[in-house]
Amino acid sequence: MKMIFARTKLLFPLGLILFLITSSIHSQTKTYSIAFGSCDNQRLKNELWKSIDENLPVAWIWGGDNVYSDTEDMNALKENYAIQKNDADYLEFMANKQILGTWDDHDYGLNDGGEEYPYKRASQQLLLDFLGTSKDAPERFRDGVYNSRLINVDGNKVKIIVLDTRFFRTAVTKSLNSKKRFQPNHYGQGTILGEAQWKWLEQELNSSEAPFNVIVSSIQLLSDKHGFECWGNFPHEIDKLEKIIVASKAKGTFIISGDRHIATFSSKKVPNLNYPLVDFTSSGLTHVYSSFSGEENPYQIGKVVAEKNFGLLQFDFTNHLVIMQIRGAENNLLSEHIQQY
Repeated sequence: MKMIFARTKLLFPLGLILFLITSSIHSQTKTYSIAFGSCDNQRLKNELWKSIDENLPVAWIWGGDNVYSDTEDMNALKENYAIQKNDADYLEFMANKQILGTWDDHDYGLNDGGEEYPYKRASQQLLLDFLGTSKDAPERFRDGVYNSRLINVDGNKVKIIVLDTRFFRTAVTKSLNSKKRFQPNHYGQGTILGEAQWKWLEQELNSSEAPFNVIVSSIQLLSDKHGFECWGNFPHEIDKLEKIIVASKAKGTFIISGDRHIATFSSKKVPNLNYPLVDFTSSGLTHVYSSFSGEENPYQIGKVVAEKNFGLLQFDFTNHLVIMQIRGAENNLLSEHIQQY
């Protein structure tokens, strides 16, 4: 190296040489970004699309409550999706990237709704239309909007596993002895995903060869003390998911979620899993829980963000890590968690 430098120092200034060396190192690091978000009221202006696009994500994941349309009128729901999809900033944003996602209750059609919603099959097709799902996709012909997609950029793979926490979800238990909305069901009572979706999820994880696997859940998995909708209302379902992840040996598996109108990171040490299980919540895009003053979450890491936000996932395939960022207006970085896998 000294000989090379001695021969070239008369031709190139030192600053240029260091720049070339640094550029060479960075060019060997394989990375790309995926963005996600939830809670986007079509009647409010989403001012984040351009900020999201500054990060050059290759894909956008809708995390649920993609419109607000608690209704049994499918024409009204269709019109609300049209408002959202025809927004000028969104049309420009979606032009050069993959779009996928799930629903939550307000775009499903029933606040806190589950299997009892009578128009869920018609609503399902409207969501898939909004996402641009092909007419021959499996989720067009089966119950539930769950699906998966392999994002492959120059051979660098991320598997996105999108869950449906609405179509099959059985009854929740209203809280009787506190100001909370719900309390956990008795252990073993009820389901979030339903039998068919559980089998599908297990197959998706078992067959995955991707170095990163992102599970999309509209509701939070780990934060389970707040009394709103979450996986904690079905504690046996949390145990089942954790055991499936461990048994599958799927690499770099973590959760992204929405629903809460706040953004935060939660992390849990799961027995026999050689990395922490992270649940990255990003919500909301157009309106947030601005009066948030704190809540119990034993798995919380970092701060809770209560301003408009989106989630950004930066995958570093060379160093086997994910840089998880909560970003807001003007693309400002609000909080960050780096997870090594």
